[in-house]
Amino acid sequence: MKSLLSIFTFLSACIGMNEIKSKPADAGEPAGGKSFYDFRMKSLDGEEIDFSRYRGKKVLLVNTASECGYTPQYEKLQKLNEQYGEKVVILGFPANNFGGQEPGSNSEIKQFCSKNYGVTFQMFEKVSVKGDDQCELYKWLSTKSENGWNDQAPKWNFCKYLVNEKGELVKFYASSIDPLSKEILDAISQ
Repeated sequence: MKSLLSIFTFLSACIGMNEIKSKPADAGEPAGGKSFYDFRMKSLDGEEIDFSRYRGKKVLLVNTASECGYTPQYEKLQKLNEQYGEKVVILGFPANNFGGQEPGSNSEIKQFCSKNYGVTFQMFEKVSVKGDDQCELYKWLSTKSENGWNDQAPKWNFCKYLVNEKGELVKFYASSIDPLSKEILDAISQ
């Protein structure tokens, strides 16, 4: 088992699943006209959420899936929400882009998250996070001309993007970065 874990860790590093990217100090201003606070998206319950409600707060955005090897990160995301909710807002975006690992409907996803992980942080309706049908939010998160510096789209489930209190994208964390890692805790505590 230990050798399998070593192989997985090696392969993860090779395909960038351990990657952390930070906004460079000399990053330019986004050329696109859309701000993080201009987005509106529907929750799993169908309620429209206006992202302007997150103005002045750090926000961690995560593309999620119910049948992934990283699915247990829901537990750590919930713990992060409970322990650091005054410092960071967590937003979950179910997506079926990787290996068909989020096949459920919005109501099935909600039930799964609640029953298995006690999720209370804000979850949104299922979206596409890459490809031709990529949702507008993930286009903003992964297009340098729109966010000012980052061109990294999710490579797998449970990639994380950190937006600061000014609505600027400041960090990208690959799938294998633990939600309770020192890197994430340090970034939300700054």
